[in-house]
Amino acid sequence: MKPDIKICGLTTAEAVDRAVERGAGYIGFIFFPKSPRNIEPDIAGKLADRVRGRAKIVAVTVDADNDDLDEIIALLKPDILQFHGKESPERLLTVKAVTGLPIMKALSIREPDDLKRIAPYIGIADRFLFDAKPPAGSDLPGGNGVTFDWRLLRTLDAGVDYMLSGGLNKDNIADALRETGARGIDVSSGVESAPGVKDLNKMDEFFAAVEDASIREPASGSAA
Repeated sequence: MKPDIKICGLTTAEAVDRAVERGAGYIGFIFFPKSPRNIEPDIAGKLADRVRGRAKIVAVTVDADNDDLDEIIALLKPDILQFHGKESPERLLTVKAVTGLPIMKALSIREPDDLKRIAPYIGIADRFLFDAKPPAGSDLPGGNGVTFDWRLLRTLDAGVDYMLSGGLNKDNIADALRETGARGIDVSSGVESAPGVKDLNKMDEFFAAVEDASIREPASGSAA
């Protein structure tokens, strides 16, 4: 089955259009000044208007305060709020109650114990996003182009809905889907020619690789 696809860190009309044309069900805009993919809420709102109703609009923040969230929500009008910082379950529960918006909580994974951090967010987060822990020296919680050991996700309860992220690209997406069976995938740096610069050809190649993996999955599964 073809997974939900989210293209994150979009900053141009061309990339937004191509992502949705190729089948992205989610497009992400990043509001974090340290990120090379950072975008102003008003610009993101105009880009989102190009495809509103055709894909879910995701606002990605990192420990944003109430004022920043209010501005992002007012100008972007997102369908989903994604939190990629150290936000507590209590913080997310409050935001969810006030905004009425679905919440995606990103968690960084490197070792088995990292998955234990899911428990307090069960029933609060509508979906999780599992990313690799950032390499030493990185100021970015995501978008670092590194993977984690996908085998760790074998221990997850089948009821945990998540998007797989972290270093995904056209060359490894088939292995990632085969190993995890993820119902959603998130890619950013894997479709870029430079940090923050989406490459339309790489986007095309990624979507083609996902399509190919989705077609081949039933055959490989039955053989097993």
